[in-house]
Amino acid sequence: MDVSYPVMEHFYTIQGEGKFTGNAAYFIRLGGCDVGCVWCDVKESWDASIHPQMSVSELLNEVEKHPGNFVVLTGGEPAMYDLHPLVDALQAAGKTVAIETSGSYDLLGKVDWYTFSPKKFKAPVSDAYQKANELKVVIYHKSDFEWAETHAQQVNDDCLLYLQPEWSKQERLLPELVDYVKNNPKWRISLQTHKYLNIP
Repeated sequence: MDVSYPVMEHFYTIQGEGKFTGNAAYFIRLGGCDVGCVWCDVKESWDASIHPQMSVSELLNEVEKHPGNFVVLTGGEPAMYDLHPLVDALQAAGKTVAIETSGSYDLLGKVDWYTFSPKKFKAPVSDAYQKANELKVVIYHKSDFEWAETHAQQVNDDCLLYLQPEWSKQERLLPELVDYVKNNPKWRISLQTHKYLNIP
């Protein structure tokens, strides 16, 4: 059976954040999210019912129109769904599959890279800390630095640690992030470089 998912958008671009910044990437943004971040820049993704269903074979066909081999599953909250069929099909086609998730659901699907971006609005599951290849904490208030550290203490030893300024506040927050990372060099700074580049 060809499983389908609610897809808000899908596009070929450059990954702008985290470990794979600068890499060509095909993004699949699934509709549906119950985390409710107040600063979310894709709130139109929250209601899954307004987005068209696309089958695994349709999505794979779109991905294979482009030369890149890196696919990012994002949302919304993509881990709300059983991703086994989609991930398996992409990997069988030779793609490396990453997910960007709040960690609020147990992941169903064996991805190649797990970006864990916990949110205060819905607690992560314990499995997220073990699976995380990178922890990416969005800094919105000064208090978020301390909050980030509580998550850094729980992830696995190989997990990369990133602090990312919330876009609307980054001019004010960046000097604080720079100082924080200089004083706490286990962290790295992640910037939304795709917004600087004016690409999706």
